[in-house]
Amino acid sequence: MVQLIVGKKGKGKTKHLLDKVNNEVKAASGSIVYLDKNSKHMYELNNKVRLIDCSRFPLTNSDEFIGFICGILSQDHDLELMYLDSFLCNAKLEENGDQMEECIDQLENIGNMFNVTFVLSVSKDKEEFTEELQDKIVFAL
Repeated sequence: MVQLIVGKKGKGKTKHLLDKVNNEVKAASGSIVYLDKNSKHMYELNNKVRLIDCSRFPLTNSDEFIGFICGILSQDHDLELMYLDSFLCNAKLEENGDQMEECIDQLENIGNMFNVTFVLSVSKDKEEFTEELQDKIVFAL
């Protein structure tokens, strides 16, 4: 499953995402991973959450990003939740926004195959999403 937290930059998506992950860790039976574009939020995350700084890896496009996600999944069979902050930046979709829906569809398929929920922070207004993606929005700022 894919859930979207949306809104323009600076509206508070990361704060909401951090609150959500720190609340979820109390009830989660499996592992939780938080992907970000840097390690700035390391001390705001519960120590049971694995933070991965995507900037440390040579990702150049969304296909490589999906492969990166699959690599993480292959190493952790208990993975239950994956939080993807700064999704457009980390997935290398800032300049190829037209590929965003395809990338989210791939995450949806991967999530269904491996029983993982992906929570994405996306810097776009709710109105900019297609009707299909509107159904995935759980919080809009």
